[in-house]
Amino acid sequence: MSGSAPLKRIGILTGGGDCPGLNAVIRAVTKSAFNDHGWEVWGIEDGFLGLIVGRIRKLDREDVSNILTRGGTILGTTNKADPARFAVATDEHGDPVFHDVSDLVMENYRTFGLDAVVVVGGDGTMSGAARLIPRGFRCVGVPKTIDNDLMHTDITFGFMTAVTTATEAIDRVHTTASSHHRVMLVEIMGRNAGWLTLYSGIAGGADIVLIPEIPYDLDTICEVCHRRAHVGKCFTIIAVSEGARSRDGGRTVHKIVKDSPDPVRLGGISQILAEQIAERTHLETRATILGHIQRGGTPVAFDRVLATQFGNAAVRLLATGQFNRLVVMKDYRIDNVDIAEVADQQRTVPPDHPLVAAARSIGTSFGV
Repeated sequence: MSGSAPLKRIGILTGGGDCPGLNAVIRAVTKSAFNDHGWEVWGIEDGFLGLIVGRIRKLDREDVSNILTRGGTILGTTNKADPARFAVATDEHGDPVFHDVSDLVMENYRTFGLDAVVVVGGDGTMSGAARLIPRGFRCVGVPKTIDNDLMHTDITFGFMTAVTTATEAIDRVHTTASSHHRVMLVEIMGRNAGWLTLYSGIAGGADIVLIPEIPYDLDTICEVCHRRAHVGKCFTIIAVSEGARSRDGGRTVHKIVKDSPDPVRLGGISQILAEQIAERTHLETRATILGHIQRGGTPVAFDRVLATQFGNAAVRLLATGQFNRLVVMKDYRIDNVDIAEVADQQRTVPPDHPLVAAARSIGTSFGV
């Protein structure tokens, strides 16, 4: 590392929503740091909250043994700890009062003697890290999200496990839909990005796939359901993203979490659509919301391997003095980009994406 002292102690944190593969990254980072460089590794608990309140502990080999297959994260996580906008109290109306606690984060960063931090998270976590870098925060990012919506990486770990979970749910809905001759909607996570719904909808053989990037027309959806019923297809499966929206409407908001940096929680569009479809078509219609099932469970083999690659690559970047970079996968190769390039951005599905075109060619409707 040109002109800088060698690293001796690094931290690692997992921020944002949990997803399968987080423990595999923690394991890969810790073992690579131990085996290749002899560094100390300190686990920062609950994302940036651990650096705000000083909750951090030294990891040893036993801590990361036998965690490759475990879902969740042994360090804990939260999506309410953006250092630049942290809820420190409530006002007389019960609304949160936000303060910038970045100075406190940097104070703890130095107090614990951290030379750098591996930051594992999605767009919100990377945005938080990017804002700390000008203050002297040295880090390397690892992209995590079941939504697969980080810029400049073809895939994030956790995504393929969530696709598998959602696909298995659609598979099960098929049997009950055909038995009862129903229109069945399966609501899938993803926020404003339709990757998870697109992949699982195609893998599960959904007849209609509704994603945020392609606003749907209710008349078209009902026409597809009617047409299938009239040609002997006694049921219709609809995979719908939680962020799906009609051509003349906005997103369906489930609730507002006031003390979160990203307060809007989407959800419930499948139930609204089910009522609308039933009213217009007189076909029996049901909705199933998968919710947090998609974020839990054991990571599939692909995500275990990808998480291991990402974790090892993060340590190699630190060892060569390449700070403030994000590990990514581009064209099936591990690469890296400046964290600032992914901050406050979201990678969504291009309406002309080849997978959308392939789905259309096999007869999948996108509700337009």
